[in-house]
Amino acid sequence: TEDMVRRRAEHNECEIFSLEEVSLHQQDIERIQHLDRWCRDLRILYLQNNLIPRIENLGRLKKLEYLNLALNNIEVIENLEGCESLQKLDLTVNFVGRLSGVESLKRNVHLTELFLVGNPCAEFEGYRQYVVASLPQLKWLDGTEISRSERIRASQGLEEVKRQIWEQEREYLKRRAREKEEAQRKEAGEEKGNKERKPGFDGRWYTDINNTAPGLEENKVNQEVEEKPNTMSPDLDDERREREFWHKPCSFTPESRLEAHRHLEEKRKAKEK
Repeated sequence: TEDMVRRRAEHNECEIFSLEEVSLHQQDIERIQHLDRWCRDLRILYLQNNLIPRIENLGRLKKLEYLNLALNNIEVIENLEGCESLQKLDLTVNFVGRLSGVESLKRNVHLTELFLVGNPCAEFEGYRQYVVASLPQLKWLDGTEISRSERIRASQGLEEVKRQIWEQEREYLKRRAREKEEAQRKEAGEEKGNKERKPGFDGRWYTDINNTAPGLEENKVNQEVEEKPNTMSPDLDDERREREFWHKPCSFTPESRLEAHRHLEEKRKAKEK
């Protein structure tokens, strides 16, 4: 929001239009917006450790030199062609699996430093060779300087490396599609469960049918006996659900990271009530 940006502009007398540097890290931001209209003079932008899934709305920042998007949910390198002054891009620990997206950075002719460590694509065989060969303007990749000899070697056998990268991309994207489908099924199941949850400590409706129907008094007694061992205080029940949430095995994906964030937000809001 504009208020958030103004709070970060105290050193600039809360004037945002002439800001050259702004830090918006750890603000639970889920989308980049407005900055390219409000802060046209930005040179340094810190957006690390948020929940941003996509690089967008930065193309009009013609003076931007350093963009830090580490620790977000970004999957594709895109929409930075307009940042013609960009020198350093940090995408450490995101979810970039489409390594061919680095080709879009060819237009950023001043880009000398790139960080992709901690992304799925950084595990691809031929990763470094591909990036070095694709971006001749780079001088540093993942904190390691690119020597002249490495650049020469990177251009050798490049077509075969490209083929390997594309194959690995395809396999990764298939896996991501399955992960997204699984996340959608899980979300749909949880929504259905919430809708079906009814009053009563165990989510069931209780009626007086056992009191009114003849011959069912014994069933009522048996039901009461069965229910007693399952009763637990709300605090213990919450504690059990909390343990289940954090100990349940799951893949490290943008969806699981967002789910964990929203879980913590719900806990925080519940405590504030």
